[in-house]
Amino acid sequence: MKLPYSLALAGALCVSAGPVATAQQASSPYRTRFVVDAPVTVGIGALGGMGLLLVKKKHGLSQTELASLSKNDVPKFDRFAAGNYSDKAQTVGDVLCYGSLVAAPGLLALDPNARGRYGQVLGLYAETLASTAAAFTLTVGSVSRYRPFLYGTDGPENKRTSRIATNSFFAGHTAHTATATFFAAKVFHDFNPGSRAEPYVWTAAALVPAAVAVSRIEAGKHFLSDNLVGYAVGTTIGIVVPQLHKVTKGSGVSVVPMQGVNVNGFSYGGLLMTKQL
Repeated sequence: MKLPYSLALAGALCVSAGPVATAQQASSPYRTRFVVDAPVTVGIGALGGMGLLLVKKKHGLSQTELASLSKNDVPKFDRFAAGNYSDKAQTVGDVLCYGSLVAAPGLLALDPNARGRYGQVLGLYAETLASTAAAFTLTVGSVSRYRPFLYGTDGPENKRTSRIATNSFFAGHTAHTATATFFAAKVFHDFNPGSRAEPYVWTAAALVPAAVAVSRIEAGKHFLSDNLVGYAVGTTIGIVVPQLHKVTKGSGVSVVPMQGVNVNGFSYGGLLMTKQL
């Protein structure tokens, strides 16, 4: 994953969060406040910047270290990818990943319900994408795992000795793609509950990052486990961030404090879950 690209895109989208403050006039499944969400997005972006600094402090492998690498050191479930390398597969993954980052908010603009709240949607997307970028950069900046192609003989020498070659865990392309596609599916679902298009939307959201994961394995950039973690991280953030802003209407479960309950002479305090009707 080209690290600066993700943070730059998140920062650019953050500028679009301005309309969020006035977009509350229209009906929306979300509740956002510019004075809260904008600083949060900037703060998350700062964490991503810290991750980039950690990445820059890493070191690549020497020729001696490269020569000592053995596929037998790779866990068995990941070993099939050790030694892979393909420029074509990398190009495919790049196109799918970066294309999805732009296509996700673009496709939401085609939905009349989401388009009426587009400033808010872009603000949420910025916060969501920045969260994934921060999780990714902080992780690769702290963890050194050699990319699969280092266990073979292919690949340019400058790539083999680069510090980026130690950024195998976790898969950034897969994580960012999953964030974009599942964010789009989640927002579409919230704006159009019960839509007949939902099965197709969710299926597409799942398949695109899976295709990116396959391309990254074939390119020798990530092992299977790297992609599984990236897929899980991206999916979770893409769904959870919008859900945290969801407005509960009509019905739902809420948690309220319960105090002063006396049972057999003992007083109890706690939480009571109630159903809103």
